[in-house]
Amino acid sequence: MQSGSKIVVLTGVTRGLGRAMADEFVRLGHTVIGCGRSRAEIETLTNQFPKPHDFAVVDITSNEQVQAWADQIFKTHRAPDFLLNNAGVINRNAPLWEISAQEFSRVIEVNLNGTANVIRHFIPPMIKSRKGVIINFSSGWGRSTSRDVAPYCATKWGVEGLTQALAQELPSGLAAIALNPGIINTAMLRSCFGDSAASYPTAVNWARIAVPFILKLDGRHSGQPLSVPGI
Repeated sequence: MQSGSKIVVLTGVTRGLGRAMADEFVRLGHTVIGCGRSRAEIETLTNQFPKPHDFAVVDITSNEQVQAWADQIFKTHRAPDFLLNNAGVINRNAPLWEISAQEFSRVIEVNLNGTANVIRHFIPPMIKSRKGVIINFSSGWGRSTSRDVAPYCATKWGVEGLTQALAQELPSGLAAIALNPGIINTAMLRSCFGDSAASYPTAVNWARIAVPFILKLDGRHSGQPLSVPGI
């Protein structure tokens, strides 16, 4: 590991913002430990970025899978400098009463329960090391609302509240931050914006701005609802 290299734990690493961040963190000389649900994409990342980087197939909605992943990681890696809870899903665009109970629950399971599962198993070693920044990815829809995305809005408003409460619980040396990444041309945005998503920055271009911004965050920013600048 290079001098000054950070260890970054990143969920949702196989696509969208997660994949773009992984590429950029590695390009800047940092170690990425990531998870996602696509076995094929995890294998691609493992081949592209060998050790000390580490990628695993994990469903973050399963507390047991997250615990097993964390246990395995801490056999060979120290506590992360940055824990990025990026994994998320959005509901099919529709009025709330047309969203099935199963779909509503899926959004809650990934965006809120999944975030809590990762925090539950990765924060204790960070507390022991007395340092680290937890960044929970929020959204503009975690601070405002729009029609047809009520389940997603509910989870991102939840992420904001969860993060502010977590910041009050953490000991000195650690930080918890809710981060609005901005509007980026990803598959998730295209599901809502259609062809007009093309007028927004790509995930790759976004990561060139977002990753250096994230690397500057520390205890001074704990509890603050932040946004990636210029996006």
